[in-house]
Amino acid sequence: MNETVKRVILLCGTGAVLLAGRRAVPVMEAVTIGRQPEAEESAVPEAETTAPPEDSGSVTQPLLLAPAAESPQPEFAAEIINIESDGSKAMWYSRLYQQLDTGSGGEIVDRHFGPQSGNLFFTLPGGGQVRNSTAWSNADLLAESKIMPELPLKTDGSPMVLIYHTHTTESYMPEKTGHYDDSFNFRTTEPDKNMVAVGDAIAEQLSAAGIGVVHAREIHDFPVWTGSYSNSAMTVREILAEYPSVCIALDIHRDAISDGKTVVAPVAEIDGKQSAQIMIISGCDDGTMGMPDYRRNFHLASRFQETAESMFPGLTRPILFDYRKYNQDLTDGSLLIEVGSQGNTLEEARYAGTLTGQALSAAIREMAAQ
Repeated sequence: MNETVKRVILLCGTGAVLLAGRRAVPVMEAVTIGRQPEAEESAVPEAETTAPPEDSGSVTQPLLLAPAAESPQPEFAAEIINIESDGSKAMWYSRLYQQLDTGSGGEIVDRHFGPQSGNLFFTLPGGGQVRNSTAWSNADLLAESKIMPELPLKTDGSPMVLIYHTHTTESYMPEKTGHYDDSFNFRTTEPDKNMVAVGDAIAEQLSAAGIGVVHAREIHDFPVWTGSYSNSAMTVREILAEYPSVCIALDIHRDAISDGKTVVAPVAEIDGKQSAQIMIISGCDDGTMGMPDYRRNFHLASRFQETAESMFPGLTRPILFDYRKYNQDLTDGSLLIEVGSQGNTLEEARYAGTLTGQALSAAIREMAAQ
C-alpha cells in the first residue's frame, strides 16, 4: 500500500498601505490681538479686543503640513468629575440663548491668525509663538520656555486637571451667517450653548487619554458680572482642597475680537474641518500681583503650545505673556485659554475644545513620562 503524503500549503499574503494624510492650513499675516485686563469693579459687560486695521494683512495660499504622530492610547478612560451647585443649576435657563437673524449688528468675518512678525513675538523651538508684552527680553523668555514643568503628573486616572469658567455664560454664533444681530450679547446661561459645552469637549478627551479631570460647571458671571474672578477663585480653592492631586487649572473663555462694527472669528482648518483658534494667556507678575511662581505657569504654557502646534498646525494664536493675574496664583499650572471669539460658531468652538483636549492629553502624558 502506497504511503499517503499529506501536503500543507501555507499561503501568506501580507500587504500594507500607508496613507499619509496631509493637513492644509491657511496662513495669513494677522493683526496683533489679545484680551484686555479684567476690570473687576467695572460695569462694562466684556472687554473686547480691537483689531488694528493697518495690520490686517491678507490671506495667502494654504501650506501643506505634515500630520502629527499618533500618541499611544490608554487602556482605560478616567473619570470626569462634574461639579456644579444647585444654585448654579437653577440659573440654567435664566438667560435664554436668543439669536435673531436681522444682521443689524454688523458683519462677521473669518480670519486665520498665522505667524506674527515684530519685536513682541518669538517662535518656540517646537512650534507656535509667544507674544511678549513684558520687560523680559525675548532671549531670556525663550530660554525660560525650554524648562520642563515641575508638576506631579500621573496618568493613572487620579484627578490631574481642573477645568472651570470664570465667564461661564460666554457663548457663540449658532451657525455661519456672516452677520450678527445687535440685540444679541453673545451670552447665555444654557450649559449646552456656553463655555460649559467647550469644557465638556476638553474633559472628554482628557478622560479618553486616562487623565483624571474635574470640570467645574459653575456659573460665576450671572446675574452679576462684576466679581466673577473672585467667584471662580473661591470655586478653584474649594476643589483644590477636595482634590489635592489636581495640579493643572484651566480657565476656559472665549475672546471678543472686533474691528469697528465687524466681528472677527479666528479660524483654522484642521483635518478638513474648520475650528476656532485658541490663545493661551500666561500671566507675568510685575512684583505687585502676589504671583511669585508665575514662571512655572509659563513653562506649562510653552509645552502645551508646542504640542498643540505640532499636532494641529494653525490651531493656536501666540501665547500672550503679559502682566495679568486671572487667578493664576492658585496653582503652578494655571492658564487661561481663549477658545475662538464671539464670531465663531458653537460647532467650531466645540471642535477646538476637542483638539485642545487631545493636545493637552499628549503634553501631559509626555511630561508624566519624564
